[in-house]
Amino acid sequence: MRVAITGSTGLIGSALVQALRWGGDEVVRLVRHAPRGTDERQIVPEERRIEGPGLADVDAVVNLAGTSVAGGRWTEDYKRSILTSRLSTTETLVAALPADGRCQRFVSGSAIGYYGPTGDHAVDETAPPGHDFLAGVVVAWEEAASVAPVPTALARTGHVMTPRGGYIGAQLLPFKLGLGGQVRDGRHWVSWISLDDEVAALRWLLTSEETGPFNLTAPHPVTNARWTRAMGAALHRPTVIPFPVPLATALFGKEFVEGAMVSSQWVLPNRLEEYGFEFRDSQIEPALVRLLQT
Repeated sequence: MRVAITGSTGLIGSALVQALRWGGDEVVRLVRHAPRGTDERQIVPEERRIEGPGLADVDAVVNLAGTSVAGGRWTEDYKRSILTSRLSTTETLVAALPADGRCQRFVSGSAIGYYGPTGDHAVDETAPPGHDFLAGVVVAWEEAASVAPVPTALARTGHVMTPRGGYIGAQLLPFKLGLGGQVRDGRHWVSWISLDDEVAALRWLLTSEETGPFNLTAPHPVTNARWTRAMGAALHRPTVIPFPVPLATALFGKEFVEGAMVSSQWVLPNRLEEYGFEFRDSQIEPALVRLLQT
């Protein structure tokens, strides 16, 4: 299979590229800069243009591009970039996909932010969208992808677990120093997935004929308090110092903290399980031990 990928240098994209190549697939990396190798092809979303031959010579497309939600303070300009970076890239890809062309599979990135805060209620793919900023971004992102003229799956990803970044990311060093702790009362739900399962699920979606939204989350979400204890146990460190929420608020703004950092989301991967996808990491404790001690 020949797969074109946007966001191929990101946390998920780089791991997916590696896994596809190890599996014998060929990857075309769609990049913003001028191509630096034979596996790169330029995409210019602002001009709705992909360097020739566009997507005519690939079998599938995976769309993972977009400004990082946690990459900066949520100013109005940054929030606009979060939205427009996703829409412009997705619209460019959709426009380059002929209905009767070689490419007959489109896997477009999405996020469990679609549901907004769910509190203490579990949701699956049948749940309606939320009403906060991130939910609005994801709804618009999915609408842009859903008009593609080829079979399309929407990968609603949860918090990705890997020591290379993601949800663990900047928290890893404080935890290693014994300075890690839960956020507020620790009762908000964290719907997580290991990077290995994220990549495996994306590869499964590439070869599946199923369309529509799929929650890419582990079967057993956890509270922040349980996640914190699991981190401490995996690293053999105490977890008694509360996370400095006021500092995060000062750095990123209240809207980011409330909408992304402490938002409670209890999201289940019902469709993946329905179709027989098998998770490598379903419980947080053994998952963190494996990820952090290897």
